[in-house]
Amino acid sequence: MKTRNLLHLTLMIFVIIGLSLTGCKKEKTTDPSSDSSALQQLANDEQQVESATEESMNDINDLLSGGYLKSTSFIPCGATVDSMPVVNDTITIYITYDGYNCSGTRYRTGQVEIKKQVGSHWYQQGATVIVKHINFTITKVTNQKSITINGVKVHKNVSGGLIWQLGTGANVIIHRTWGHINVTFEDGTVKSWNIARQKTFTGSVLTNLVLTIDGFGSAAGFENLAVWGVNRLGENFYTQIIEPVVHRQACNWNPCSGIKKHAIPADNKSATLTFGYDSNNQPITGNECPTKYRLDWQKNNNSGTVYLWL
Repeated sequence: MKTRNLLHLTLMIFVIIGLSLTGCKKEKTTDPSSDSSALQQLANDEQQVESATEESMNDINDLLSGGYLKSTSFIPCGATVDSMPVVNDTITIYITYDGYNCSGTRYRTGQVEIKKQVGSHWYQQGATVIVKHINFTITKVTNQKSITINGVKVHKNVSGGLIWQLGTGANVIIHRTWGHINVTFEDGTVKSWNIARQKTFTGSVLTNLVLTIDGFGSAAGFENLAVWGVNRLGENFYTQIIEPVVHRQACNWNPCSGIKKHAIPADNKSATLTFGYDSNNQPITGNECPTKYRLDWQKNNNSGTVYLWL
């Protein structure tokens, strides 16, 4: 009888211990502080907005450069270009979009307004234009997700010269763009972002162009900011470029190296993005093109690493 009672008691102890361990394990996996989805969403949103705005800025550069980067015409694909009469020594040019980009990867609608002074030429050192995005909507073909951008930026040719001259007389072209935009995401949320990017073009239009992006903004004690503002959750975020992000024309302008950091101080969380990984989550080598980037996240005392597709 005593043996049977002892066996029963032992089994009960094992059951209690097992349930206890199961409960602890479940609590750990559902801990909201270990969830990196918000940081992944911010990283994806920032990449999407940068890619969309930079594509339109490339159209503007082509237009201001006289169309030398286009194989057929300086008119952007899926768009028309109109200019207004001169007012107060200012020329206004409109790019009106209603069609696919040249690669067919995005459908674009809306307008971009460009204001420049009479007698100012884009190839001149220090030449500056004012760029306004007006309901500029970009829909990605692969997933049909859209964003809409409204806002005003200053675009400056710091070095002088034109991108098409690289490799045929120029070694480096530097542009700076800064200003404020409102971004409407596919879920209807509208968020306010600031931008301060420096773009350095090197290489050769005859072989392969290389674009290096730095941040020169500052706010709330953060330096080297490329973007800062409010994310979809209503949190203030700050995106620093820790190590210049390098894009290669041969890789569809995808980021091949460099490090960004998204910080959300109010919730004590951050994400560090390291670019230049392949489909097997390994660093690319040589002339290999990336397909993923690494995201190391931290929130309070929790942290982790995920690899995300570009």
